[in-house]
This record gives sequence, structure tokens and C-alpha cells, in this order.
Amino acid sequence: MATETDVKPLTAFSYVTFDVVGTLIDFEGAIKKGLAEIAEKEGVDLDGEAALSVYRDARYEPGAGLFPDDLGRCYSRIAEAFGLPDTEEYRQHMIDTVGEAEPFADSVEAMAKLKTHYKLIAMTNARRWAFEKYAAKLGEPFWAGFTTDDTGCEKPNPEYFHQVFAHVEKDGGSKADILHTAQSQYHDIGISRELGMTNAWIQRRHAQKGYGGTIEPKEFTEPDYHFHALIELANAADDAFKA
Repeated sequence: MATETDVKPLTAFSYVTFDVVGTLIDFEGAIKKGLAEIAEKEGVDLDGEAALSVYRDARYEPGAGLFPDDLGRCYSRIAEAFGLPDTEEYRQHMIDTVGEAEPFADSVEAMAKLKTHYKLIAMTNARRWAFEKYAAKLGEPFWAGFTTDDTGCEKPNPEYFHQVFAHVEKDGGSKADILHTAQSQYHDIGISRELGMTNAWIQRRHAQKGYGGTIEPKEFTEPDYHFHALIELANAADDAFKA
């Protein structure tokens, strides 16, 4: 599926900013994998989607830490809900597993295509140590990368975006030259609209109900561009630049 507005053609942008975790990297799959390994070892029947709901609620809690380090704390909530042992070993297992999360099947190819047309900028709520692992698995496509360790805040805090705008301005560009690309309505699509950016929603969970492990937005924001997979955006960009 691919829909787009007539706000701006894809050829109008010089930069594409990306949410990483959930858009390029399958963190939900990694959470399910880590929990399944623990559950199998402990002989517990665990519903991965139900566990993601507990994880999502835990990320709302006061005192939530930075991703993916916070997986240890979140595991404690999941363990309590599903009768799993809450041990330091299992908490660390979840942090390590999500720190090694894999790209979605189309991410590497799509990023390589997009890199031929734009300067690609990562805007991740992950810590630097995890982002470096993710960037390597993606083929090091980024012109610049921002993490919570760099910005001192998490999206959807507008300050995060303003730091990226300032970096682009030093390169001679402006906010108007950026297409913001993400799957999270809560962390990215809503705030990018408020800040006057053009955005592209990659609806990774289009075939699944609910918001999975991503915090649910208070209201839905209609995106400028809407795709079900990142490769659809990459192919649309290829077509636009060839036209």
C-alpha cells in the first residue's frame, strides 16, 4: 500500500530523518524472541502480543529508563504478569536480546536505495551503544545519527527535533528540506506535524491489531505519505527521481 498527499513531491527533499527502533529495526520481534527463550526454559506458556501490551504500559510508568536498558525493568513487569522468574540474569538477557535486534527484511535494501537520493539522519530513542549495533546491521547508511545520549531527551520532546534542525542548518539546509519517516504515531508522526515537517508513516503493524510495544497516541495524525513497508518509500523515491 502507498498513499501520498500533494504537499511536496519526494524530489523536494534533501534529507530523510528516521525513527530507528520499530521503523528500521524489529524491536517487537526481539522482545518476543527474548521472552520466548525465557518462557521455554521455564516451561511457561506466554503470549507474545499480550506481553508487548505489558511492556507498552511499563514504558508509560514514572521513572522509565532509556531504551534498551529499560528492558530489564520492563521484564520485571512482564515476569509478574506471566509467572516468570524475575532474575538479574533474565533482565540482562532481555536487554542484550533487544540490543541485538535485527532489521526488518526490507530495511537494508530500502536504506541503500534512499541513500542514493538523500542524506539520511537517524533520530532514535535508543542509547548510543545500541544504535551503533543497529547502524552496523543496516549497512551504515546514515549521514548523521542522534541518540538519547546525544540529545539528552526522547522523542516526542520538540527539543530533540530542534537539535536535528540545527545540525541540518549547519549543512546549509532547513526543516523544509527534511522528510521525517517513522512508524510511531506517538513518538514521531504527531510531533513532526506539530513542528511543520512533512512526514511519512511506515505502518509496520498494518496487518496486526493495536499498537504492539509502541505507546498509543492520544489521537491519530494523518500522515503526508503512508506506506506499509519502507521499501515502498524507497521505490517511490526511485520512481520520482527518474520521472
